[in-house]
Parts: sequence; C-alpha cells; structure tokens
Amino acid sequence: MLKLWQFPMAAALALSPLCGMEVPKFAWEPLEIRVSVFSRDLVMLDAERDEYATNLAAYAANSIIEGGASPVSVNQGRRILALALHLSPRNRQAVVTQFQLAKGILPEKAQGDYSPQVLARLLLTRGQLLLQQEEGENRTLGRFLIQLSAEIDPRNEDAVYASEMIRLDTGELDWSPLTDPGEKKADELP
Repeated sequence: MLKLWQFPMAAALALSPLCGMEVPKFAWEPLEIRVSVFSRDLVMLDAERDEYATNLAAYAANSIIEGGASPVSVNQGRRILALALHLSPRNRQAVVTQFQLAKGILPEKAQGDYSPQVLARLLLTRGQLLLQQEEGENRTLGRFLIQLSAEIDPRNEDAVYASEMIRLDTGELDWSPLTDPGEKKADELP
C-alpha cells in the first residue's frame, strides 16, 4: 500500500509515458477532394496548374507553421491547400501537406519557388487574366486568386483594390465549394 507521500511520485511515473506523446496543438479537418471543381475547360495548362498548386501548398504549410497553428492560420491554410488540391489533385506538395496535417503533424517548412510578395503578384496577374475570360470557372478561379493575392500581401495596393472591387461587385467569396466539395461545380459558383 502506498503511503501518502509516495502517491505523487507514483502518479508521475504512471503518467510519464503520456507526457512523451505529442498532442496536436491544432484541429485539422481533412479535405475530402475526390474530383476537382475545375474541369479541363480551365484556361490553364496542366503544368501551370501543378506549379501553382506546389507554391500554394508550400505557402499554406509555411503560414500554418509561422502562425503557430492558430485557428486563423489553420483556417487560411485549409482554404489555400484546398485550392491547390483542386488545381492539381495529385500534386506532391499538396498531398503530403494534407496528409501530415490530417495526422496532426505540422509539416516541415516548405521551400516554395517564390517569396510571398512575388507569389501574391503572380496570383494577381493570373487572376486578372482569368477574369477576362467568359463567365464560368475561369472567372471564379480568377476571383479566388485575386482574393488570395490580397491576403498574402496586404501591402500590395493593386491586389487589395482588385479584391475589394470584386467583393463590392459580387459579395463575399464562398470558399465552401473548395473546402467542402460535392455541393457545387465551379461553373455554378458565384
């Protein structure tokens, strides 16, 4: 029988294996993307879609890490990773990042091809080109890219202005068809 003074020591020894376990600091709801909301009619080559997906996934992973896996950084990372997976569902960086986050593991800092400011400018330029297409999934992707551009680099006045004009003209952008697919196709999006 344990004496009163021995109880704290016994409890500490019994719980010590649990202390070594890594408990996830964040809640990640796995993305269930089986089919992209963007069809082959999207005015982007497969290689371009894959390059954007790689850089978006790297940015998403890095922003979650730098944000300390806070709910805000996880939510933003989830939206960006969902877009990457819809652009290229088999993209290596996006698939690996999604898997690690779903297991509660923060990925290693990813090496993207561009700094956040350069990535934001690329997204803005590509988004503006997509907006010049006929109504449909090209314009929808254009709106997503422009909003991301403003979020990634809020000091880029052109991106912020373009994003705000889109918001004023069409309302808040609904990311749920990307993060929770199955409900709408890209050409049915606002």
